[in-house]
Amino acid sequence: MGLLDKIGFCIDEEMVGTHRFEPGFGPSGGQSFMFKVSWGTSSFRQWLRFGDNFLTSGLIGTITARGLCADTPCAGTLALRYFSERRLRYEFTFLAKERVYRFVGEKVNIRPWNLPVSHTTCFGRITDVATGQLISTALVFFRLRDIPRFLRSFRLTLSK
Repeated sequence: MGLLDKIGFCIDEEMVGTHRFEPGFGPSGGQSFMFKVSWGTSSFRQWLRFGDNFLTSGLIGTITARGLCADTPCAGTLALRYFSERRLRYEFTFLAKERVYRFVGEKVNIRPWNLPVSHTTCFGRITDVATGQLISTALVFFRLRDIPRFLRSFRLTLSK
């Protein structure tokens, strides 16, 4: 087992914006939406290994979707698909109102010349895991003013 197997990282990220319920699932109009997550890996070697999980990390945190949940624990993955798909994909589940929901959000069209837009805008959907029904759509943003806090949150981790 080499050093890259034992060293990983963790970083904190916050996305804020709005979501809109599908008719019949919640209040009409835009509702506040936010998720705060920590993502990373316990092994750089695993994170960098080519294959289906290349640049994919675990993710844990909380989600607030007004009309559905507030500061609710969530867990899932963040897949950095820069090279293969030019997108980043957040996927996590959470429990609200005695149902399990899935959020899938993507930052799309990742190109070197549009990073201020492509890395700050996330298009998402909340679905009911049991039925697959669309509950709401979200548009959330990484605020550029949060870059210093985001960078300061980076920390290396060491596994035994």
